[in-house]
Amino acid sequence: MAMATLSDVAKEANVSKMTVSRVINHPEQVTEDLRLLVINAMKTLNYRPNSAAKALAQNRTNVVKFLILEDIDTTEPYYMNLLFGIARGLDKQQYALQLISDRDKLNAGNADGYLITGARTKDSEWLDQLEKPLVLYGENRYGYDFVDTDNKLGETMATEYALAKNYQSIIFIGIDVKEPFEYSREAGYINTLQQNGLLPRIHRMANRSHISQGFINDHWAEFARNTCFVCASDRLAIGVVRAILAKGGRIPDDFGVIGHDGVFLDQVSNPQLTTVQQQVMSLGEHLARMLLSKIDQSGAQQGEVLLTPQLVARGTTRP
Repeated sequence: MAMATLSDVAKEANVSKMTVSRVINHPEQVTEDLRLLVINAMKTLNYRPNSAAKALAQNRTNVVKFLILEDIDTTEPYYMNLLFGIARGLDKQQYALQLISDRDKLNAGNADGYLITGARTKDSEWLDQLEKPLVLYGENRYGYDFVDTDNKLGETMATEYALAKNYQSIIFIGIDVKEPFEYSREAGYINTLQQNGLLPRIHRMANRSHISQGFINDHWAEFARNTCFVCASDRLAIGVVRAILAKGGRIPDDFGVIGHDGVFLDQVSNPQLTTVQQQVMSLGEHLARMLLSKIDQSGAQQGEVLLTPQLVARGTTRP
């Protein structure tokens, strides 16, 4: 049986092809009675609008570009999970996703909008020059729409958990970047300690496990037993765990370690890491939804979405 065409729908509803096209692409321009008439004709004939034709009518490409501005460790499935989430969000509207790793190629070829991750404070001037709707993955203080984990809440949960497990000293191992996500994570830790009358101790370093391992190793004499290390990433936490075990420290009895991300590294650690787990796939879906909504609303401001993380307790903290 041949597939129904736009002309067939027009004949069935006894309206012009232009009216059918308007119902598909600009339903706000037709009366409710006319819209129902055409939709019923489409259902009767099992007609599905061609997404390419719809995009053409709306002067759209149905393509979204995803620009990654940071180094990716391809052994970690973090970005794979994020991409799956974005793809799932775009599929519902029949949008295609194009992955870009070079910002200079962002404007090559057409797209309806951009998703950007890894943007830093220094990029704001460049972002301002982009003409298509964009949504950032990651907190920012410049008024761009964004989706992120609630970083402050995550480290609040981690610090409260360490206190509940009766670790007396709680030290924060942070990432040495002056960026909103890191400020938020540190704020969660600092506020929680201050509310409990304790002094914060923060050490910042590059987000590499061998660097955090070296740091603990070099400063081992400074860390008393009954200390919990709250870390800004699972990568840093793994290095801390390795160093403690190499020095003969007992985890979780004498030392606790809590990571942040909960995508993969937390499970390959031995013992497995207690961590603040991000809903990465869900973050990807929210990114896609926000951008599509922004495209539909001709670039109107969408605001921010912060998703609640979950503390997953495993072997690096006391039961």
